[in-house]
Amino acid sequence: MADHFEKIQKLPDPVPGCPNFRRVPGYKVYCCGQPTIAGFEAALTKVTGTAYPKEGKIIWFNLRQEPNVYVNGEPICARPPGKIGEYAELGNVTRDIAKSNEVEFLAQCEMRKNENGGKLKAVDINKKALEIEVKELKSLSQVIEGVKEKFPGLVHWRVPVCNSAAPLENDFDIIIKTLIGTSINTPVIVNDQVGLSRATTGCIIACLFKEFQISASFEGLVETVPGVNLALLKTDKYVMNPEKDTLFRGEFEVVKELVATLKDGAAAKNNADKIIDLNGTPKTGGTGIKQTRENIAESKLSYEIMDDAAQAFLKTKIMDNIQKYFYLIVFAGYIREQAAAAREAVEADKKAAVALPASGKCAIPASELKIAKTFAQFMEENA
Repeated sequence: MADHFEKIQKLPDPVPGCPNFRRVPGYKVYCCGQPTIAGFEAALTKVTGTAYPKEGKIIWFNLRQEPNVYVNGEPICARPPGKIGEYAELGNVTRDIAKSNEVEFLAQCEMRKNENGGKLKAVDINKKALEIEVKELKSLSQVIEGVKEKFPGLVHWRVPVCNSAAPLENDFDIIIKTLIGTSINTPVIVNDQVGLSRATTGCIIACLFKEFQISASFEGLVETVPGVNLALLKTDKYVMNPEKDTLFRGEFEVVKELVATLKDGAAAKNNADKIIDLNGTPKTGGTGIKQTRENIAESKLSYEIMDDAAQAFLKTKIMDNIQKYFYLIVFAGYIREQAAAAREAVEADKKAAVALPASGKCAIPASELKIAKTFAQFMEENA
């Protein structure tokens, strides 16, 4: 299936070849759909600009379950017949499976091209048949290796996740492990096919990790600046508009139970809600297309007016999205715990180098921060 389609671009100020590219306000975290080969360079050029070195480290997460090849520079993915133009919920696809599928997909495309006189048959999202004369055929991995010639610090990492439900606990940990050792100003880019649900979820996770870095690295330093009200800088003080409907504030029964049970649950929800809003639409302070929390409420409000078949599908989607929102709040709680632990986890012989004379508190460089336990371990301890 061809990844790109008419009207794929939903946002203003498009980056050529990189659908729905945008930056999360306040963070060096970027979201987009699957780029063309030229789109990769256009996006990375925009990210680096004139200030960030092109050879500097840039983390790029691909959250797609479906494998990609590039035909004449354009991305085409492999999907089951029943998933053409639908959400790509393909089950438990790991990184190794995704890479293996890509190799097989490239081989199949090469074989079919050769059998069809140098042409490749495909479909668009509306199942309209396409026949493409193949001038160039590359796997996504081959494309990335080419991109690294101009951006040698690029780290491209697959974390295949489903569309509606939360990523697996191990997926959260893979993202964290990849980001550990980076600086606060290290750009992070996340893509799916269009730059919608999966990529937004990945950006929320990346922003919460940036919050970990900010909290663990700079809290002690900020406290030494006269006249700065630290409370104003904390996302756990975030207050949503009280006039919003309770559903739009994310006050679902299971979430209220979580907030009451999780340590600092209200603060964790505030953290998550602030980041979710910044990753949402301009209405909630973001630059994106969909709002993760409010999308649940909108789906709930639409439920009653749909027929039985649509209701069955929407019910599953609503439950999956509430589960994702639940997990993002828990992850915010985990990040808060790890930030507090990281501020104290300095070896005695190194403490003098990072301790602030006025307060004795540590200001640890973000690239040196450590995570004491995995998210999976945190979930096990709090099961």
